[in-house]
Amino acid sequence: MEFTEVVKNRYSCKKFDGRKVEKEALRAILEAGRLAPTAKNLQEQSIYIIESEEGLAKIDAATPCRYNAGTVAVVAYDKNNVYTYPGSSRTSGIEDAAIVATHMILAAANAGVDSCWLNCFNPEALAKELNLPENEEILMLMDLGYAMEGAGPLANHHSRKDLSETVKYL
Repeated sequence: MEFTEVVKNRYSCKKFDGRKVEKEALRAILEAGRLAPTAKNLQEQSIYIIESEEGLAKIDAATPCRYNAGTVAVVAYDKNNVYTYPGSSRTSGIEDAAIVATHMILAAANAGVDSCWLNCFNPEALAKELNLPENEEILMLMDLGYAMEGAGPLANHHSRKDLSETVKYL
């Protein structure tokens, strides 16, 4: 698919049919995340794929927003392996994990897989429930799967501000 079409047509799916993502498509999605740039190429991301009934039940207990997706990716990062910016008030962990997740979401759309970025959950509680290493922090959950018939973007999906409202030249 043409990149501009992927970007324009991708939406946050909120009605999945429950099917798991096929292995080949999932591999392409994960590969896009692996290729994403990170500060100093630290590649601090960890991606956990959840498809088991037990794992999905843990996701359901953590958030009302799985929307029946058959596959959920947990995108985390190693908070002990990040670049600290000058001034020491920020690190690269959150933004690097966000870049990885964005690459994965766009790759999913390109592969015909629907997705939804989830942040309605307690990351610390979920990390503990999933037994993630203490040095890892969850950025987001990513529903992955296939939209139910009749699902589609929100009514305001194509409503975007003009560039003049969001871009300033200094």
